[in-house]
Amino acid sequence: MILRSVLLPATWETHMRRCLVLAWIILAVGGGLGIPAARAADSRPNVVFILCDDLGAHDVGCFGSTFHQTPHIDRLAARGVRFSQAYAASPLCSPTRCSILTGQYPARIGITSPVCHLPQVQLVKRLAGGTPNQRALNADSLTRLKSEYFTLAEAFHEAGYATAHFGKWHLGHNLPQHPADRYEPRDQGFDFDFPHTPTAAGPGGGYLAPWRFIRDPNITGQPGEHIEDRMSQEAARYIHEHKDRPFYLNYWAFSVHSPWNARRDYVEAFRPQANPQDPQHNPLYAAMVKSLDDGVGRLLTAVEEAGLAEKTIIVFFSDNGGWAYPPRATDPEGFADIPATSNLPLRSGKASLYEGGTREPCIIVWPGKAPPGTVNDALLHSTDFYPTLLAMCGLAPPAGLKLDGFDQSGTLLGRASPRDRVFCHFPHGSPNQAQTIPGFLPGTYVRRGDWKLIRFYADNEDGTDRLELYNLRDDVGETNNLAAARPELVRELNALIDEFLKDTEAVVPVRNPAYGRPAAGGQAKKAAPANEEFPGLQGWRARGCDYTIEKGIVKLQGKGPTPFLGATAGTSGPAVVTFRARAAAGGSGKVEWLRSLAQPAAAQSTPFELPAGE
Repeated sequence: MILRSVLLPATWETHMRRCLVLAWIILAVGGGLGIPAARAADSRPNVVFILCDDLGAHDVGCFGSTFHQTPHIDRLAARGVRFSQAYAASPLCSPTRCSILTGQYPARIGITSPVCHLPQVQLVKRLAGGTPNQRALNADSLTRLKSEYFTLAEAFHEAGYATAHFGKWHLGHNLPQHPADRYEPRDQGFDFDFPHTPTAAGPGGGYLAPWRFIRDPNITGQPGEHIEDRMSQEAARYIHEHKDRPFYLNYWAFSVHSPWNARRDYVEAFRPQANPQDPQHNPLYAAMVKSLDDGVGRLLTAVEEAGLAEKTIIVFFSDNGGWAYPPRATDPEGFADIPATSNLPLRSGKASLYEGGTREPCIIVWPGKAPPGTVNDALLHSTDFYPTLLAMCGLAPPAGLKLDGFDQSGTLLGRASPRDRVFCHFPHGSPNQAQTIPGFLPGTYVRRGDWKLIRFYADNEDGTDRLELYNLRDDVGETNNLAAARPELVRELNALIDEFLKDTEAVVPVRNPAYGRPAAGGQAKKAAPANEEFPGLQGWRARGCDYTIEKGIVKLQGKGPTPFLGATAGTSGPAVVTFRARAAAGGSGKVEWLRSLAQPAAAQSTPFELPAGE
């Protein structure tokens, strides 16, 4: 099998920003598992874990949306406990996914950006290079989860559970040239994987069939069929087929990640209901949320029809905050100027260290145990799912396994939570990106009780760290920075961040010595720094290809279907790209770019043809 990256050829500005979504992978460690022997099948609960992609904290009805229609998710909330202060480990997807399956902070693992769809295998924590417009040198994220991690799926598998993964993975994929290195769902504790898209960062090409992002030629759909419809049907079939054996089922939805694409009938149904005075009024996004809700409804119906409603634990969560920015520069649907969603009263959204980036909708159903239809204000973190779900099923993690998460099963029963603080280490972003997305800067935050301190690395003009302190009880929108007024509390919380970074051996951004201070005309230095990973390319990166440099000419030899050179421009205003290229066999290519941190689907491009010839 030939595995290919789903990224379109990136360009001079696009690729480095496109790679800001974090990816992770989970690998197994055998021996000494400490899992109790399997009991009678009828005494062990099943687990269905529904993970949404980019769903905001208030995108569903039971969490406050009045525009999006989510009757099935609301029905789920009526059966379970809603957590009002649940946090993802990262404001981007792959680190959070990693935290769920390992129970560890992404800072400890080293997967801090969504790059696991890339062909390059990066397994060592390190600092990355930087362009002169970056104040800080950020981390270079791992692109695979290393083999020493014993995943939640493996824990259930060792306990005799059937294990299945449906949907987005984005934790790494195998390469034919390295057959011994295994990173895909079936290598990480899952018996079954559908539709098997380990190279996909999202539903590239769209949600509606024919599906370009699915590589298996046997998985096809009727024209216009939505992937959530098909995937939830397959998951429902799996539930019925395994009703006599306990199962752990991941339903990791592709929705509602870009591309901005939905069923036409749903879009038209929401169009007349959109009220511009409502912060949420994008009909296209509402249609995407509805398809997600349809999928959840099929899962609930399958559990009920199989007679498993009273013995199935269900988790509903999102990997990061909602995309609270205009969907794309050009939009044939006519919604280009309408933000996809709003996370208000939370500040900012996906990719931000403010609350809109990591506070998530969370529902946990524990039949016969947790009181249905209730709200719990305890702090919950995505690392907590690992020990909590095992405890709810009467299982224990292997002795000596390192876990950052806490067992919250008692919290579900009304007891005090064992967690009094949460951390988020996000060593990515830049001042340019923060102009579009507030809080999209390299930083670390700690929340303890009502207080949250954010440390933005090297973000002061003199290269020192900038600190922001908020009382979330009084100021959930993070509008009043109290750092200057509470210096003692700042020192105390800052010390907690230091301890966290040391304990997790996190890669901490540092001041960029090449940072170009604005000149009189307001323009930063234009010289591009060398990149240690790609020497000689002057800040560019080569992906999907090998390169050599001879007499000032870069020669590329493709290793896959989408070889490209990419870089972050770090400029504003009009830009011109000038280059000369030739190809012995001829072919076609394109220059592709994004403005600031628009979603990958928003990329604009200019194609070109290369005639054959030396």
